[in-house]
Amino acid sequence: MELELERKQLSGYEPVLETTLSHEETMEMIVPDACPDILRICDTEGTACLKSKEALEGRAEVLGNVKATVLYLPDGEEGMRRLELTLPFTCGADCAGIDSQCAVVAVPRTVTAETRSLNPRKVLVKVNLAVSIQVFAPVYGMVCTGVPSPEEYGIQQLVERCDTCVTACVQEKPFTFTDEISLPGSRPEAEELLKHRIALRCGEAKVIGSKLIFKGEAQLQVLYRAEGGVLCPAEFELPFSQIMEVNGAGEESTCQVQVLPTGTDCTLGGDGRTLSVSLDLLAQAVVREERSLELLTDVYSTTYDLAADTQNHILHHMLDWGRKEQTVREILEVGVPAREVCDAYVTMGGTDQSREGNRLTLSTQANVTVIYLSEEGSRTTVTKTLQASCALDASEEAECGCMCSCPAPVFATPTSGGLEVRFQVDFQYTVQESRKVLGVSALRMDETTPRDTSDQPSIVLRMVGSEERLWDIAKAYATTQRDIMQANGLEEETVPGGQLLLIPKKR
Repeated sequence: MELELERKQLSGYEPVLETTLSHEETMEMIVPDACPDILRICDTEGTACLKSKEALEGRAEVLGNVKATVLYLPDGEEGMRRLELTLPFTCGADCAGIDSQCAVVAVPRTVTAETRSLNPRKVLVKVNLAVSIQVFAPVYGMVCTGVPSPEEYGIQQLVERCDTCVTACVQEKPFTFTDEISLPGSRPEAEELLKHRIALRCGEAKVIGSKLIFKGEAQLQVLYRAEGGVLCPAEFELPFSQIMEVNGAGEESTCQVQVLPTGTDCTLGGDGRTLSVSLDLLAQAVVREERSLELLTDVYSTTYDLAADTQNHILHHMLDWGRKEQTVREILEVGVPAREVCDAYVTMGGTDQSREGNRLTLSTQANVTVIYLSEEGSRTTVTKTLQASCALDASEEAECGCMCSCPAPVFATPTSGGLEVRFQVDFQYTVQESRKVLGVSALRMDETTPRDTSDQPSIVLRMVGSEERLWDIAKAYATTQRDIMQANGLEEETVPGGQLLLIPKKR
């Protein structure tokens, strides 16, 4: 007959995919009639905006666009000019474990952007993207935690307490940030806003009740053209705070919140000093918590033969998580000495991992671009790829997830050797270890055929193996741990290897 088992439902999410895709988009553009001819391209910068993400059968798909700004020097006129265009993109990753019930977390970012002039009225723009994708499948399974009435059939059960880190909630919230800000009084008035960029960072996130409260700031940097063609940068810090509904997570949970743009707009007012900022943002939260789980891992009967079905349960343990900040300093060599820096920014590439024993090294490429005015008075752009890395302590069995960003402004100053740049790279990481635990899933017993122990001696003298458990010995002789402990005057279930035990026959 089938024996009844006590069961507990598992709730949460199981990670089924974590990957970073490389994607390229190109687009041709005709220079608008209102803009002068192109003499020389100076810079191209793009902001990747997420529009949608979807879990399909066997595939996760991400849609978005890149808002690109091209700065160029016009033919026959003074002062920098700009072109703006939007490049849509679609990319995806295939995985057999994905279905429409899964939750997708996606973070696209622009790695490089460049423009080639085909003729004075036509350009070709190319952007390279890195799209980080995480997919989580909801867990609806059950685990067996014990037998309701074990004494009835002489049933002995081994119930082990296991700690596991559960992804309790994967949630998101769109929100909008609007503000009007003014250029500092020390800066000249703006004739034209050339470009803006947003760096987003969530610095604090905590679950209180059923609410996830998170706070952060948007670093807004603008570059504008003032009277006489002078290029002027300006920086602003815009704080934000939001509340998101979450379910199934306790207040001791660890929260990772990624805030990214779905649309940005920054316009210059008629007074030349006021900027109107509108940001459409999406917060994506992955909430994890440590839980204790009682699991029926073995069972037998001293009276009847039992047949048990088993299944593997994957348990996760969070070894480490957080954010490490690394400062990068470098001198960029330039062909023409620099007089002053007009603009500087960094885009991040993918993250690589290397290991030596328990030392895990995370490394990423940082593409730094500086627009400067040379001593000869010409606008010049230099771009260089630099390396940033950080080290973690992690066992060889551990798995690490990481995402890198450059949240703060890039500092660049002319120096005798060229341009000295300094910026911060944030490594946001999680280190987890997984193990499989075999648990009982079903139990059957033939109550018409009791176990025959007539030929078994009333007592056996037995030596304990080096890694043998008292449970295994009791199961092998169809007796109980309690009877063995009483026969040998033991107070604990742990017995050192090599010890002789009296094993009484179960009556």
